Parts: sequence; C-alpha cells; structure tokens
Amino acid sequence: MKYVLLFCGTEDDAHRYDTMSASALEAQLAQVGAWFADPRIRGGMRLAPGSTATTVRFGNNGDPLVTDGPFIEGKEDIGGWAVVEVAHLDEALAMAKAWPGKGVVEVRPVHQSEQG
Repeated sequence: MKYVLLFCGTEDDAHRYDTMSASALEAQLAQVGAWFADPRIRGGMRLAPGSTATTVRFGNNGDPLVTDGPFIEGKEDIGGWAVVEVAHLDEALAMAKAWPGKGVVEVRPVHQSEQG
C-alpha cells in the first residue's frame, strides 16, 4: 500500500530550526537525508513555508477566488511530504515514528484508485 506522510511543524518548531547552530543543522539534515534514503520511499519534497502559498477557493456560485496564504488556517504548517510504499499501516507508522525532523507526521493512505 502507498501512504503519504505529511511533515508538519509549529511556529516553535520553525523557530527551533531557524536558531540551530550550523553544526546542529548539518547533523539534522544528514539524519533527514539518511531517512529519505530508505528504498520504501517513492518520492517526496520539502515545501516552502505556508506564508508563500496562494490559494484558490470556489464560492457558492462556483466562481474562483485567489488569495494569498495557505488553505489551512492554523498553528501548524506542512513542511514537506513523502510517498512510501509499505505492506500495511503499521509499517508506515513505524517510518513516521522514526522521522528525525520530529514535529508532527500525518499519515494518510493513498486512495485505492491512485495506487497504480
């Protein structure tokens, strides 16, 4: 089965990341790189901050409205994602628990028609 892991963080997580020493940041990025080297990972990317997002919403009449900012309004921001192919949810959860970036990892199954 395929799952998408969404890597989320709070403002505190972003502050912690921004204030890391160069050596601590290098070590953190090395751990993340090693995590992404797992052959079960089929793709993924780091995202720019939500503050850079542009959102298209559709009104009741179906007309699109373009606004600056993320779709999700909250205290967390999605920092990236990975697609993993594993035998079952427990395996995806084990990968999420091993995520070296800490923060929050949301695990969602890929819809069956999209498994291809």
